[in-house]
Amino acid sequence: MDQIHKRLDELRSDFHHVYEGLSINDERAKLKQIEQELLQPEIWNNPSHAAKLNKKASDLHTALQPWLALEMQINDITELMELGGEELEKEFRDQLTAMEKDFTNLKKLLAFSGKYDNYNAIIRITAGVGGTDAQDFAEMLERMYLRFAEKSSLEAKIVERSSGDEAGLKTSVIEINGPYAYGRLHSEHGVHRLVRLSPFNSDNLRQTSFALVEVLPQIETADEVNINDKDLRIDVYRSGGRGGQGVNTTDSAVRITHLPTGITVAIQNERSQIQNKETALKILRSKLVQIQTEQHAETINDLRAGESANWGSQIRNYILHPYTLIKDTRTKYEEKNAKDVLDGKIDGFIDAYIESNLQADL
Repeated sequence: MDQIHKRLDELRSDFHHVYEGLSINDERAKLKQIEQELLQPEIWNNPSHAAKLNKKASDLHTALQPWLALEMQINDITELMELGGEELEKEFRDQLTAMEKDFTNLKKLLAFSGKYDNYNAIIRITAGVGGTDAQDFAEMLERMYLRFAEKSSLEAKIVERSSGDEAGLKTSVIEINGPYAYGRLHSEHGVHRLVRLSPFNSDNLRQTSFALVEVLPQIETADEVNINDKDLRIDVYRSGGRGGQGVNTTDSAVRITHLPTGITVAIQNERSQIQNKETALKILRSKLVQIQTEQHAETINDLRAGESANWGSQIRNYILHPYTLIKDTRTKYEEKNAKDVLDGKIDGFIDAYIESNLQADL
């Protein structure tokens, strides 16, 4: 039992050091204050402000809950061990091991200190050079992120999808909702390259294809990003379709162009022009914030055109022939089991990127 007591003392000391460093008690007080405000009926006279407060409360609760749960577990096991119970030594050891693992995982969240790290994420996948193979690769990446979200208990929703001419897809826009979704996924931002034997030509030749993955913090409310209306050009047009009863015969598709930067977002999935416009604006705000972060610009008005993620920023190679290897060009982290990676097992790449950034900051 002495060894277990020693481990518990170390865990309790380390936990409270991090707990105080993160000002958990201050955050709890902040959450309580917001919850009190939300109980006031008049707060809902301003729906936009109320929605913003509600999201802030939800984010705070999500961030605090695992720390508070672990604190309760530490207190409970401390009390039980003070009562003796040598016959429960194995149970104490197992509980302590589980808590140490939880604490190790929680400490990883310390790396998510960026302004938007605890935001939901928007992933936009675009097929590049490589014809049908590139469009098929884009669909493979779409599935990879959907499977990652499922394995990570994150909520994923496809909000826009344009199918390829023969197979795969041209573009896909996915919303990923959950704790630190953007912080965990922004390392995927860049160009992905696939090398394999092509299933789309009769000679089964080796083919290289590319896809661009853009990862954006999901900006829900307009007051988070100040966009001048005169900087926007909004075009409406008839949505494309495959024909039949489901074809959209109204001008509901929306294309919004941010004139100073030339960024264009087009949405046509919904039948309602209003819904498509709202979705397009949300994605546009998110793209502008991402570029603002990349350019270290003070405001949206300071952004420079043509300097977002481009086809030159290759971040990862997926080699499926003549051998299997997936390797990150920035961290040099690699996985030989390509099947597992393409089935959503990308945590190793994410952790390696986070670790490399932490080392760079030291």
